[in-house]
Amino acid sequence: MKYPAVLSFNEILPQLDQFDTIIDARSESEFALDHIPGAINCPVLDDEERILVGTTYKQIGAFEAKKIGAPLVARNIARHIEALFADKPRDWKPLVYCWRGGNRSGSMAHILAKVGWPAVQLDGGYKAYRAYVNSELENPPAVNFRVVCGTTGSGKSRLLETLDELGAQVLDLEKLAAHRGSVLGHLPGEPQPSQKMFESRIWQKLRGFDPSKPVFVESESKKVGNLRVPGAVMERMRASPCISLTLSRPNRVRLLMEDYHHFVDDPAALTGQLDHLVQLHGRARIDAWHELANSGNMAELVDQLLVEHYDPAYQRSIDRNFVQFGQAEVLELGDIDTEDFLAAARHLHGAS
Repeated sequence: MKYPAVLSFNEILPQLDQFDTIIDARSESEFALDHIPGAINCPVLDDEERILVGTTYKQIGAFEAKKIGAPLVARNIARHIEALFADKPRDWKPLVYCWRGGNRSGSMAHILAKVGWPAVQLDGGYKAYRAYVNSELENPPAVNFRVVCGTTGSGKSRLLETLDELGAQVLDLEKLAAHRGSVLGHLPGEPQPSQKMFESRIWQKLRGFDPSKPVFVESESKKVGNLRVPGAVMERMRASPCISLTLSRPNRVRLLMEDYHHFVDDPAALTGQLDHLVQLHGRARIDAWHELANSGNMAELVDQLLVEHYDPAYQRSIDRNFVQFGQAEVLELGDIDTEDFLAAARHLHGAS
């Protein structure tokens, strides 16, 4: 094969995991929005340089833009090779892509190939990858979902984490979305990814599953924070067999106090989030919950939130949305210790 080889995403997909390095040659902001899973960012033009070249192209012309861009591209590629790739052996195999598979990835792939490395350029670039992901999520693989259901605080996320540690197949949508899936679900210091990156993460997980084995997933709503679960994936989940995880309310309060310790430590942040529930519960009820938070009565507040907000919402939605919930296997947790979740996970993983 002559290098740099220019291949379509369909041609690249069977060997995607065999590339030693996947290089995203786009700018840092493009990369941050979404990228092929596992890629590293080596901008051929950074954000400021890209704006400069683009503005010159529009205001003066292509020739002047290329005169400005060419030395920037050359310097950036040289810097990346010296900093990241100088120690790579002759058989190091990189995949390079940019937005449309044009000049940026073409320049880098050409120079890498001239060094002697078997570089491959993605024809159509990120846009081709994104079109493929869209198509796959519209008709996702027929994975064998097992939906873990349960009221808020029953330990669904902890059970999924334990299953994952045991080697079971797990699609943890809340982890992929960096959100716990409720009005209080924002994770401090961890912003949610873009919708496109969320979908890339889901696609990456789905493509790695063995269809002959179950995939454990939580009974999410259509949105996890600000992100939408792809419709076809949600339809598959809602039609799948369920597991009903149960835990006593006092233990649910204890678990939530542990998992949401950042709100326990910062009542002002909690009361700010509770304000989003004014339309559902009225100002007087929210003010009463504010008072509980500000006076340090967190356990009482959590208990009231379960009884008056979360549990009714769960009961309204679960039977309507998950059609096999009526036949769910009931899995009762006696406590919230590590051993309790480990025993439950071993039961599910062993039964699979």
